[in-house]
Amino acid sequence: MSGEPTSGVSKDSKPPPLSSYQRRLLIFLSVASFFEGYDFFALTQILPNLRADLQVDIAGGGRLVGFINVGTILAFILARKADRWGRKPVLTATIVGYTIFTFLSGLAPNVYVFAVLQLVARVFLIAEWATSMVIAAEEFPANGRGTVLGVVSAATGLGAIVCAGVVPLLLKTAYGWRSVYFVSIVPLVIVAFARSGLKETARFSEQATARAARAEESLFSIWGTFHKKRVLQLALIWFLTYVCTQNAVTFWKEFAVAERGLSDAQVGSAVKLSALASMPLAFAAGKLLDVVGRKIGATLIYASTILGVIGAYTAHGMTALTVSLIFAVLGVNTVLTVLNAFTTELFPTRYRGSAFAWSNNLIGRIGYCASPVAVGALVPRFGWGTTMAATTAFPLLALALIWLTLPETRGRELEETAQL
Repeated sequence: MSGEPTSGVSKDSKPPPLSSYQRRLLIFLSVASFFEGYDFFALTQILPNLRADLQVDIAGGGRLVGFINVGTILAFILARKADRWGRKPVLTATIVGYTIFTFLSGLAPNVYVFAVLQLVARVFLIAEWATSMVIAAEEFPANGRGTVLGVVSAATGLGAIVCAGVVPLLLKTAYGWRSVYFVSIVPLVIVAFARSGLKETARFSEQATARAARAEESLFSIWGTFHKKRVLQLALIWFLTYVCTQNAVTFWKEFAVAERGLSDAQVGSAVKLSALASMPLAFAAGKLLDVVGRKIGATLIYASTILGVIGAYTAHGMTALTVSLIFAVLGVNTVLTVLNAFTTELFPTRYRGSAFAWSNNLIGRIGYCASPVAVGALVPRFGWGTTMAATTAFPLLALALIWLTLPETRGRELEETAQL
């Protein structure tokens, strides 16, 4: 059973083959993650077109992104419910909610309605993503956990590829940028067929008696435990990382069009090529963490992020820009694999959902929400290139904190890593 501690297993032993249910679960979680990637890239690809259509200036675009991203903080409310209601019902509800509000975003009559609808969609989307990571951590063997988290996270990049490929075509339709959101009905259809086979995680089910014996815990329960220090450490790491990664891809089209004179088609080609080229490496990121460890893997992945973003916003010429963007996209996708691993592995089952919600959805996402507003305010004075290249100082600090504050968790069962 996945919930049984096996701390005596060698870190380098080969993980057992996945059961038929685990294989189906991996596909289901990857599909859910796929649409997180699609939604993330959708806004980045349509932002200049949306601004022009709805008469929003550059600073207003930054405020729009910042406001929509507040939904990632509010997702905290839903994400922490996974520790009380269960992983399965929260995952199902969040996917349905995301689908409905994303579809409605395409019908928005003005920028204000669009912002509110997208904010609510982000609440469901990010709660779904957080719950998917918790399920992935709890239902797969320790020696292959990083690989599984990597595959699920990499599916986000696959969603980005599809988005990058279809957005230039959808922008040419009669509905323009709105059509990008109309296709969101697809995940609801998939969920309708796939959710019937989804089970509650073994670790969560094993604690049913203990949960029934106590009233629903306070929102602040985890702060009365020794885990509070770890929550703060991971929250700061998430915050610093998001200041760069949230904006790196979101505003690249704005930069490429305004400061390098690229067309919609050229930007779409560059983003699509970058996503395609980085995809094999993104899927291998989880395996990398299982082989070399979380910390060394984090160093390589953060280096790709930092160098890629600097190049993507300072290079000249399509080749140099695209090569840099490949490393930037790879980094933006795979830092999530690193932080998902640490955040799900360093807390017990009782608090795993709450810990993820506090460190990522609530505190960490402040950087996710505030940084686009700051970037939008600084760009008119310093330009896209200088402003965005400067944000790479933040993930560098995050990497330093990983080495200084977090333990290595490779190959250890969750019951063991939760006590480190």
